[in-house]
Amino acid sequence: MRGSILVLCTCLLFTAQCFYIDEWLTENKEEALKEGGNIWVLIVAGSNGWYNYRHQSDISHLYHILTKKHGIPPEFIVNMQYNDIAYNENNPHPGIIINALHGEDVYEGNMIDYMGRTVTATNFLKILKGHHVSGGSGKVINSKSNDVVFINFADHGGPGLLAFPDDELHVADLTRILKELHEARKYKQMLWYVEACYAGSMFADSLTADMNITAHTAANADESSYACVLDEDMDVYLGDCWSLNWMNNTEQIFPRLYSETVGQQYDIVKKMTTESHASIYGDMQVIYNEPISTFLGHGPKPATATPPVTLTAEEMYKTSIQTPDIMLDYLRRKRAKTDDENEAQ
Repeated sequence: MRGSILVLCTCLLFTAQCFYIDEWLTENKEEALKEGGNIWVLIVAGSNGWYNYRHQSDISHLYHILTKKHGIPPEFIVNMQYNDIAYNENNPHPGIIINALHGEDVYEGNMIDYMGRTVTATNFLKILKGHHVSGGSGKVINSKSNDVVFINFADHGGPGLLAFPDDELHVADLTRILKELHEARKYKQMLWYVEACYAGSMFADSLTADMNITAHTAANADESSYACVLDEDMDVYLGDCWSLNWMNNTEQIFPRLYSETVGQQYDIVKKMTTESHASIYGDMQVIYNEPISTFLGHGPKPATATPPVTLTAEEMYKTSIQTPDIMLDYLRRKRAKTDDENEAQ
């Protein structure tokens, strides 16, 4: 009996020690980041139009992850979205955006800094450089040499370009700006997550290890990315496959974000993303081995944290589609519904 009590006490003591060690690691990593600099975030849904629902859904979901769970202050996040989805005439649930079937609203509390006509490639580069932008909140990435910068972009793309509603960001312009920021020491480390067709073409030949930039993309330089999770009632895809995968992985390991590196998340998400070839470019030594908490935050887990939406591969990919085919698919389904309604009359 005494032996059993002794074993039980030992186990309880060991569990308590593990808990306090875990807490100590979290607190000290947060303190180290405060001493080292801030996390600056630029998130962009570069499209507009109802059939592009998924881009604003992805970015709205990410905003909630970063602010409500990971503890990044909104003043360090710049959010660009056209903002024409939540109250779109086609939305059967006005004011609500979801990122999964029967999912929770990700629009409420979503603070958008630049919307409508201010969502442009020109403004995107100005914000990244920390320059004044007319319209919107005026917020920009005011990073210093000891700060880290995280950028997530979701939209259409082509060879050497990323699309915005009314213009395009070309690889030559992006490369020039990144080199200027590096030479001006406007960041310590920079991490890009890009959801777009041909996303790899923006970084494959432009990033060198000494720039302290790593880019993780949904597709390589020669292929399309894919949309997932068709909502048949709304006739839209709710998310992009790669984006849903990396956000799902992030939510699954929360709050232990320091336990997974950028490289490890890349490997995990690459295996999860079966339709396109997730790729990675740039610094493969330092940033690759940094915990994702360095860029995504690591605030304390709230008591009422929303549980992550877990999708099986079958659930996600049974309605997946190449991004270039989405508009035609949308029109076909809309026409089919119209024909059915006419026949019913």
